[in-house]
Amino acid sequence: MRLDDAPVDGPELFGDAWDQLDTYAQLLWDEGEERGLIGPRELPRLWGRHILNCTAVNDFIDERAVCLDIGSGAGLPGIVLATTRPDTHVHLVESMERRVEWLHEVVDRLSLTNVTIHRARIEDLHGDFSAPVVTARAVAALKKLVPMAMPVLKSGGKLVALKGRRAGEEIEAATSVFRKNKVAWVDLHEVEVKGTDEKTHVVVAAKK
Repeated sequence: MRLDDAPVDGPELFGDAWDQLDTYAQLLWDEGEERGLIGPRELPRLWGRHILNCTAVNDFIDERAVCLDIGSGAGLPGIVLATTRPDTHVHLVESMERRVEWLHEVVDRLSLTNVTIHRARIEDLHGDFSAPVVTARAVAALKKLVPMAMPVLKSGGKLVALKGRRAGEEIEAATSVFRKNKVAWVDLHEVEVKGTDEKTHVVVAAKK
């Protein structure tokens, strides 16, 4: 069965990346629920709520950036970023073996050469790895996410996190955490998600 919420203007929106995105979406549709990657209620809105939503981070990531994606899970947003921004190199960090296996399968199927997969908790990389950009989606509230992300961010680097409608509340609740974790500034952006009529929220937090 084919999923039916794909954007009709997908090829125009994503160009050369479209075939890879479409293959990725089909893989999630076919195997995501069975493999515990996505809930059954999310399948009918796989494109709009998940895949297209992840493209909202793209405009906040510099050209040819090295990115570290925390808690990659099904590959959201890491796989979407690597597909739609082939100029970047994306490090996917995931601790669960079955999800790591999935990510390897997806990378092979999509022939992605700009992805490195780490089977690890993000805390395991503290002190051993750093990048100018860290991405995250549905990992934790900012007051927990920031202490995870800042130790693997280079000075002047950015955490780019996809958030829901309560993003502003999360920012307020994390004020003291920002001070303790060398956060220079925090911006909240409301982004129109291309290919949909929806908006999402992106929090960008820069490290001193």
